[in-house]
Amino acid sequence: MTETSVRAPAARAASAWRRMWLWAAAHAVDDLYQGLVPACVPYFVLDRHYGYVAASGLTMAAALGSSIPQPFIGLAVDRFRLGWLAAAGVALAGLGLGLSGLMEPYPAVWALVLLSGLGVAMFHPAAGKGAREAAGDSATAMSVFAAGGSVGFFLAPVLATPALIAMGVGATVLFIPPALLVAFALLRSRPSARASTAGPRAGTDRWAPFMVLTGIEVVRSVTFFGVLTFIELFWIRHLDAGRGLAGTALACFLVGGVAGTLIGGRLADRIGLVRTVQIGGLLAIPALAGLRLLPGPSLPLVFAVLAGIAINIPFAVLVKLGQDYLPNRPGTAAGVTLGLAVSVGGLAAPALGVAAEAYGPQGVFTILCLVPIAAVGLGLFLPRR
Repeated sequence: MTETSVRAPAARAASAWRRMWLWAAAHAVDDLYQGLVPACVPYFVLDRHYGYVAASGLTMAAALGSSIPQPFIGLAVDRFRLGWLAAAGVALAGLGLGLSGLMEPYPAVWALVLLSGLGVAMFHPAAGKGAREAAGDSATAMSVFAAGGSVGFFLAPVLATPALIAMGVGATVLFIPPALLVAFALLRSRPSARASTAGPRAGTDRWAPFMVLTGIEVVRSVTFFGVLTFIELFWIRHLDAGRGLAGTALACFLVGGVAGTLIGGRLADRIGLVRTVQIGGLLAIPALAGLRLLPGPSLPLVFAVLAGIAINIPFAVLVKLGQDYLPNRPGTAAGVTLGLAVSVGGLAAPALGVAAEAYGPQGVFTILCLVPIAAVGLGLFLPRR
């Protein structure tokens, strides 16, 4: 065996990991703009004097733009060579959100937020396909890509709040440069047209288990967005905590989400994809119950972290497993598991808002303790490879 033959696999592995870290960084920036929408909505209310219906309309615009187009974009990614699409998507996401704070008429703001959501929709299928090509069969590597999105969600309120307090809603323009830089980096690193030609069919697409898996991702997303939306109100209105501690609870949940995404990838490589999905659903129930039932504003913080971990353990695993079930349509699988099913969780938030109006945020968390049971039940129907 020559020295060159020994070095070649190591060089390919190093190159794959470099591509994976680029995809993870791009995912963080792309999902930053998803997280910035709810962070900016209160400042549109304060600065532009929007009513609650108008404010919720901005959230709905982002969700519609990022959810409905994704399966169709995934089909296009699988059929055509669209190596530029992820870069165009993250650029559009940043430009739409960044310019929205500079516009005065509500229809213009709404349209820009919708375009930002469309950019997010353009990014996920192409990025999910590219990340899978770099990750190969490693769930750990795929979890790095998925964790990038969790990091973006976490950074959104951390970065936006000080800027919005200092500059008002016009501070959104400060978030345009990261999107353009990442778009440039993705265009520079994309493979040549010859290298990006589709390979041979990898197997038979299995739609039945993929639909079950999509149902699990919807349940996971409803749980995640429910906690994300109401955790601060739960601390303030039920646990009688200040806004600072409520913000700490949100940060604990999001940090737990990043950790859970990475843990899920490592766990899946050791015990299998399906079993990891099932374990995540089971662990979410006691974690949410502890958060809901423990007294005092401090001790439940531990369970905010644990809930973030448990809810996100299946996240990257569901993306990879979806692409395993649809081996000939990795873009479509990523568009559904990363995009459509995740956004559905955001669209379900108003229903939980009705429960909050009737029973308070503690009533929402009582409901959320029961939601993962559906994921556990659906997990029993996932076939193991």
